Amino acid sequence: MNRGKTLRLWLVFALAVAAAAVLGWMRFAAPAGPPGNLAGASLGGPFSLIDQDGRTVRDSDFAGRYRLIYFGYGFCPDVCPTDLALIGRGLAAFEAGDAARAARVAPIFITIDPGRDTPAVLKPFVAAFHPRLVGLTGTPGQIAAVSRAYGVYARRMETSDPENYLMDHSAMVYLYGPDGRPIAFLPHEGLTAAAITGMLAAHVR
Repeated sequence: MNRGKTLRLWLVFALAVAAAAVLGWMRFAAPAGPPGNLAGASLGGPFSLIDQDGRTVRDSDFAGRYRLIYFGYGFCPDVCPTDLALIGRGLAAFEAGDAARAARVAPIFITIDPGRDTPAVLKPFVAAFHPRLVGLTGTPGQIAAVSRAYGVYARRMETSDPENYLMDHSAMVYLYGPDGRPIAFLPHEGLTAAAITGMLAAHVR
């Protein structure tokens, strides 16, 4: 086997190992099915956080309701506000078409930047996207734990101004069922309000 082919084989092997490690860290063990299907995946779990009104909120508070969850941060310059605007519009369209089913959906924003996203900061932020959007924050330890449980990548990126750092993070819209189990997701790439509405229409009963 020539040297070039050997190097290519090692590269393919290294990429496969890296991909397996990432998927293992995210606990993203979705079964076979159409794109966006998370039925049977191991994402999610219990949490106890603080909402935009300073009240303690637990995952059990949403029992019996579908949860439309997005992780991001209030100081995000582009991706988060864009995605949240689409979530708000998509949910509003679903509400207009079927208010009864839409009432069973709890839209939830969980910050990955608890140092800056206090309840006072989150309150006007989430209100800008949908009147029912719940904003959740907590201690750094609580946010790190819920991020791990839900397979969310987040890392602080320093800038020339220590107070204006950025957060590099995964961007997904997750839908969880009334039992707290994951059902489906939509990635940031190609996300539209119509896709949000369609996902809700397909899964919310």
